[in-house]
Formats: sequence, C-alpha cells, structure tokens
Amino acid sequence: MFAPRLLDFQKTKYARFMNHRVPAHKRYQPTEYEHAANCATHAFWIIPSILGSSNLYFLSDDDWETISAWIYGLGLCGLFVVSTVFHTISWKKSHLRMVEHCLHMVDRMVIYFFIAASYAPWLNLRELGPWASHMRWLVWIMASVGTVYVFFFHERYKLVELLCYVVMGFFPALVILSMPNTEGIWELMTGGVFYCLGMVFFKSDGRIPFAHAIWHLFVAFGAGTHYYAIWKYLYLPSTLQTKCMAARCLSTCRCWATSLDTATGTESEPASRNLWRKNLSQILRSLFYES
Repeated sequence: MFAPRLLDFQKTKYARFMNHRVPAHKRYQPTEYEHAANCATHAFWIIPSILGSSNLYFLSDDDWETISAWIYGLGLCGLFVVSTVFHTISWKKSHLRMVEHCLHMVDRMVIYFFIAASYAPWLNLRELGPWASHMRWLVWIMASVGTVYVFFFHERYKLVELLCYVVMGFFPALVILSMPNTEGIWELMTGGVFYCLGMVFFKSDGRIPFAHAIWHLFVAFGAGTHYYAIWKYLYLPSTLQTKCMAARCLSTCRCWATSLDTATGTESEPASRNLWRKNLSQILRSLFYES
C-alpha cells in the first residue's frame, strides 16, 4: 500500500506535467511540457548520429565495412529523425490526424529496422558459424514481419507489439554471444540493459511525468553504448591504427629520401627525385591500405 501511494504522481505537484492515463486501446495525449520534451530528447541526437555514422564510413577499409556503416548509419539516423518529426507533428499539427497517424506507424516501423541495422555490423563483420550465418538475413525478415504487423494492427495489441520488439532485440544477441570473438559483449549487454530499463517508462505514460521522454533518453544511451562498441571493436583496430602506422612510415621514408638526395647531391634533379618518391608512396599505400 505504501509503494503505490509513493509513486502516484497524480496526487503531487508534478501532476500538471502529465495527463491522466488512458485505456490500453487508446493513445495517451501528452501535455505541452511532455510534447516539448519528447521532441527535444531525440532531436538533440540527430547531429551526433550523423557525425558518428560518417566516422564509421570514413574508417571503413573494404566493401563490407562500408555497407555495414551505411546500413547502421541509416538505421541510427532514421530512428532519431522519424521520431523527432512525428513528435513535432503530433505537438504542433495535431489537427492533421491522417498525417499524424501515418507518422506514428512509421515511427513504430523504424524501430524494427533500427534493431536490425544495429546488429548488421556484428553479423557482417564477425566470423559466424554455418547456422548462425543465417541470422544475417533472418533479422531483416523479422523487421519486415514487424512492419507488416504495425501496418495491420497498429495500436491494437500494445503488449504484443512490445513483445515483438523484445524478441527481435534479444534473439540475434544469442548468435553474437556464440561468436568465437567475444570482444564488445559487455558493451552490448550494457546497451540492452538501457533499453530494458527504458521499457518501464515506455509503458508508464500517465503514471510518471515525462515518461516517454525518459524512454527516449534510455534509447539514446543504449544506442550510444552500442555505437561505441561498434566503433571500438569492429572499425577502430583494423583501420585507424594501421592507417596511422602507414602515415608515420610514409613520413619517415620521405624524410629519409630527402636526406639521401641531399647527401648524394641530386637536388638538381627534381623530376627524378619526385618520381622516386611517387613510386615509394605507391608501394607503401599498397602495403598498408590495400592489404
């Protein structure tokens, strides 16, 4: 009896920040404060997600890394952009009921593809067993099925929809846990904890002020943790360190070439010296960048 009274915000001074809870088959209508918070908590992350995705793209060394960076980047940016647009329309253009309804559906659909995109770098760039490799395409089938479900049953069975998100979020994780290389597992688990904790607030509209905005923050923290793992364990070791080594080696060889030319008295032959340096640069690039 004590705990429910402690959490009954409707009887506190914070009640003005939220509206009353609605039945399960209806949509909760946020207050003006909550609308603003819902927009801000995801709009803030649009620019960082674009910059982070671009960083992965520029760190890519081969086609698979580039493709994975694009897939993950589109999923990450799409999540924050679509969410911000939907909440802005819901707040400022609520009279456009059909537009708002369609954007709400797209907002829910994007979550499925964001989950699939978040797993794409791990499934594409890590070694998988013969059976686990099927998860590369199975995760996209799950996202497509979830999209069809939202199209036909949007807001009808909210608990089922939430269960679909949970299943899709955890099922591919079983494959990653079975990989020979387990680097990044703790970061993935930490991100999953953020998402799970956020679900408590996702289902608490009308009970906790700014519940949906708090859910947005947990999503951002979870996505940030997973991005860090992808950057550190899938892109950074194989690219940045190698490229820095190549740059240092190239710089050292150029200095050595200049000293050699000076010592041998060939400074009057710039064409020959430049050709020699060009050939050396091509050899170094082929060793470090194309291997």
